Amino acid sequence: MRHNKSFNHLSRKKAHRDALLANMTISLIMHKRIFTTLAKAKALRVYAEPLINRAKEDSTHNRRLVFAHLQNKEAVTELFREISQKIAERNGGYTRILKTGNRLGDNAKMCFIELVDYNENLLEKPAKKATGRTRRSRRGNKPAAEAPAAEEAKAE
Repeated sequence: MRHNKSFNHLSRKKAHRDALLANMTISLIMHKRIFTTLAKAKALRVYAEPLINRAKEDSTHNRRLVFAHLQNKEAVTELFREISQKIAERNGGYTRILKTGNRLGDNAKMCFIELVDYNENLLEKPAKKATGRTRRSRRGNKPAAEAPAAEEAKAE
């Protein structure tokens, strides 16, 4: 029975699940965005966000705790050097899950999981549109007196 066991086991034993989540966290740290199933992304978010939160304070103790989970020097260095600077003022929610639809082979729900501060498309501020008149009718936006003059100009 699975009373009070709320996390997703992902149909794997504990050692396999831990290895999977550690490898996915390394890929997320190195590439800033990965493409995976929705169930794995939700499990990864629970696993990775506490590790990312540890990177806010760069101490030997925190580096050793993160390395104990990841076992990858390059990923730990990237996390504490690059990512920690971008997330310094953020209080949580370091990852974003964007659903992309279903996989063709087995119809599994697929998604992107990405680090929030590294998506340049969403970080750009949209350019302000020039405010113009709102067209209220379907007849056109020019008065009737100017319409023949415009037609003559086109004919020339």
